[in-house]
Order: sequence, then structure tokens, then C-alpha cells
Amino acid sequence: MTETVPFQTNCRACPLRQKPAFRSLEGKELDFISDFKTGELTVEAGATILQEENKTPHLYTILEGWAFRHKALADGRRQLLNFALPGDLVGLQLAVLKDMQHSVTALTDTTLCVFQRDKVWSIFKDHPTLAFSMTWIAAREEQILDGQIISLGQRTALERLSYLILHLYDRAQHVGYAGNQALDAPFSQSHLSDALGITPVHTSRTLRKLQEKELISWSKDQIRVLDRDALEKLASYESISEDPRPLI
Repeated sequence: MTETVPFQTNCRACPLRQKPAFRSLEGKELDFISDFKTGELTVEAGATILQEENKTPHLYTILEGWAFRHKALADGRRQLLNFALPGDLVGLQLAVLKDMQHSVTALTDTTLCVFQRDKVWSIFKDHPTLAFSMTWIAAREEQILDGQIISLGQRTALERLSYLILHLYDRAQHVGYAGNQALDAPFSQSHLSDALGITPVHTSRTLRKLQEKELISWSKDQIRVLDRDALEKLASYESISEDPRPLI
């Protein structure tokens, strides 16, 4: 079920803009973003936000909740490409290409800021600071996918899972979904399996190995990192930048 409201969170009072993870935005750029936003959309966990090969007049910034990007083969096999968290922009691919080449699904109940796709060109024409922000967002997504490709191509299952847990922890910490080495974990082992490119049985065994090594613990809704240094060494982990990032 989805529900669209014309406006709920004013951009000037956006709770995400108060977080140190995001760059401040003022003046004409903030005025434009306030006009660019047409409303908010609430979706339930499991709802499709964007569908592969479909067109929509909108793109979205996640205001609250988790989502994930994924692509399916004809026989139903699915690769989870990346997770999306508050502050992440989804649908930019459709703003510059003809079709979406992947789908986006809500992992939890999710609130989205809604923007008109046909106004994206005016950002590049009239607002160079915002245009750089959008380019930065696209480059960051590429950087995240670099780590995923390395995992799928070169890391062992144990290394892949270690890397993914650290990656998700760091991103979630920036938006208040993790702290004190504990990560909210709304995803299932099936989601991890689709992200890691291994079977659910292999994922379960790999999780058990990390817990036996006392590197992590996982309850139903939370992953706790017990030995970050050892986990980083195992994963050959490179953390993402902690510099404040753009927020559209």
C-alpha cells in the first residue's frame, strides 16, 4: 500500500539536514529543492518503489527507512546490488537514461521525498552547486558498486560477508541506524545471500563461522560487531568517506 501526501516535511526543517553526515544547503539551492520536491510517499515493507524497465515521472530521496536495489534474471534469480538508506537518491538513472535497469524495493516501511524527474535538467542548467551534488551522488554509488564487484569477483564468502557488515554498519551509523558497534538489521539471510552471490545455506554457514570466531553476533533484529579490527583485516576493508555528503 502507498500513500502520497503533498507535503509533510519542509525541506528547511528536514531532520536529515540536521545530521553532520550531510552538507549544509542554503539560499537559492535550498529554495530550488523546496520547489523541486512535490510531496512525500509512504510505502510498506516489500513494496516496489521503482520497477526495472518501467518509466515514472518521479525520483526519490529516502527520508526514513531501508530499501534495496536489485536486478533479476529471466529464471527468477536475483542479484541484490546495494542497500539504500536515508539521504540516498533513487531513480537518478531514469532521469538521464530511457529506462530503469534495476528495481528498487522497500525493505522496511519507508518514507520518500518525491521529485519531478523532468526538472533534473534545470539543476544542471541553473544550479551548478546542486549539479555537482548530483554528480557526486552518482560517483559515490559507483564507488559503492566497486566494493561489491571486488567482493563478488575476488573475496571468499567469509570475506564478502565481513565486508558487507562493515559497509552497512558505517553507512547506517551516519544516519543514526547504528552505533556502539550495533547495527539495526531489518534484512534477512535471504537478502544477504542475494547480495553476496552465494546460496542461503552457504550464507547461514558463513554467518555461523563469523559468530564462532567471535567477530559478530546476530540476534533477530540486530548485528553487533564484536571485534572490528579483526573483521576489517579479514575483509581487507576500506571505509567510505566520512566527509559530509550532499543531500537532495
